[in-house]
Amino acid sequence: MVKVSLHKKILGLTMSLSLLLILLLTSYYTHMNGKQIELERGRLALEISKSVSVMPSIIEAFELENPSERIQPIVEKIRVKTGAEFIVVGNREGIRYSHPKKNEIGKKMTGGDSLRAIEQGEYYVSEAKGSLGRSMRGKSPIFNEDGEIIGVVSVGFLVDDIEKQIFKILSKEMLISIVAIIASILGSYLLSRSIRKDTMGLEPYEIANLYKEKNAVLHSVQEGILSINNKGMITSMNQRAKVLLGISGSVRHSKVDGLFPASQLYEVLKTGHPQFDKEMTWKEKTIIVSCTPILDGKNVGGVVASFREKTEIEQMINTLSEMKTYSEELRAQTHEFTNKLYVLSGLLQLGEYEEAIKMIQGETSELEFQNQIVFKQIKDTKVQVILLGKLGKASEKKIVFEIDSESYIDKLPEHINLSQLTLILGNIIDNAFEAVHSSGSPSVKFFATDLGEDIIFEVSDNGYGISDDDLPALFNRGFTSKEGENPRGYGLFNANKAVKELGGIIEVQNGKENTLFTVYLPKKPLGGDER
Repeated sequence: MVKVSLHKKILGLTMSLSLLLILLLTSYYTHMNGKQIELERGRLALEISKSVSVMPSIIEAFELENPSERIQPIVEKIRVKTGAEFIVVGNREGIRYSHPKKNEIGKKMTGGDSLRAIEQGEYYVSEAKGSLGRSMRGKSPIFNEDGEIIGVVSVGFLVDDIEKQIFKILSKEMLISIVAIIASILGSYLLSRSIRKDTMGLEPYEIANLYKEKNAVLHSVQEGILSINNKGMITSMNQRAKVLLGISGSVRHSKVDGLFPASQLYEVLKTGHPQFDKEMTWKEKTIIVSCTPILDGKNVGGVVASFREKTEIEQMINTLSEMKTYSEELRAQTHEFTNKLYVLSGLLQLGEYEEAIKMIQGETSELEFQNQIVFKQIKDTKVQVILLGKLGKASEKKIVFEIDSESYIDKLPEHINLSQLTLILGNIIDNAFEAVHSSGSPSVKFFATDLGEDIIFEVSDNGYGISDDDLPALFNRGFTSKEGENPRGYGLFNANKAVKELGGIIEVQNGKENTLFTVYLPKKPLGGDER
């Protein structure tokens, strides 16, 4: 099927409608004008005939032996002055006493439309064909002094002359109609161009496809998206945005104020400059918002905002961080065992078999002890994975990482996931490793138990400790006591945040010989019973 462009549709439709209306109006006015001209001509013919019929000279001439000698000159003067085609005066028998053609005088009147005037004395307008052609006629009877009908006056205008006058008027109307048609064509062309410009040259089916694609894209993305016009009214919002903002139902054409933090939107609307990754708090949620202006030429026609809850972004970052941590810790463990294999290989090559046996027995006994605790007393695989990684890292860094033999944990509840556990234990243990790094005999101890209503983790180190001034800000975002080009200050902040999300707490005991971090995680999920 051939698709006709919008430009051609509008042009064709407006031209057709304009042409139809102009033709109908022209026909109507031509018809009405023709009827009006015929009516006026008939009325004029009747008035002239009445005037002639009451003239004393005309009435007196009927008493003469040859009435036409007096009547013909009188009525001819009147005919010329009034523009009538003919003025005929006849007697009761219809014999003419006057006529524009002198050779017709004395002959009988034709047309057969004089009887009503002669016999009944009526005044009327008729249309009939006479000696000069078809004409509109005014008929008036002539009465003598006794009131008797002695003759008739017939005044006529040719229908051909009336039609010529109508055609003359029609010509003017046609000229006006042609101008109107040209104007309508020009207007239709300009209108179609304007609409095409407003639609950016797109056809209706293309606009419909774009609308469908826009809806599909809008509701498929995992970010919340909303757009407003230059008056701050919401023009679109996807389902994800409604979920993040706690909105139900349609909010189209509603004011954005009260539904979304609008200050950033209005700022972009005012300046026309985009803003990216701004952190905002809305209804106890921290969201990351990016705003982009919708430009209409040089003017800002609206703003599009995309946003996500900060915790979602942090979870992605944490997941990537976990993968990186696991990778680094596995590399550390591999590197440590590779070094030990090289040492063992050297001892065997030098024939130091007893030293080699002692080294193997030492490693074996140490691994057996640690593995017995990790695999037999720590029964949750998530904690096992974290501890095995940290054992390898401690070995590489020459740190004694001791898992308390009294430690015991059964499988953790489902609401405590690996991501949160890695943030908590991973950051606290790493922080302990860094604290003892410069110590003469670095040592970090780990203890875990699930007795009672809480799961308890303890991490202690013999490092440099924490100053009393730093202790209140220990879990603040960005706080760090480390020096260097890239100080971080996010580890303990993220650990504390993950503990709070699980409804737990972290306690810090800053002693003279060691620093102890204790984590309490409730077995029941926050806000409900364990499932």
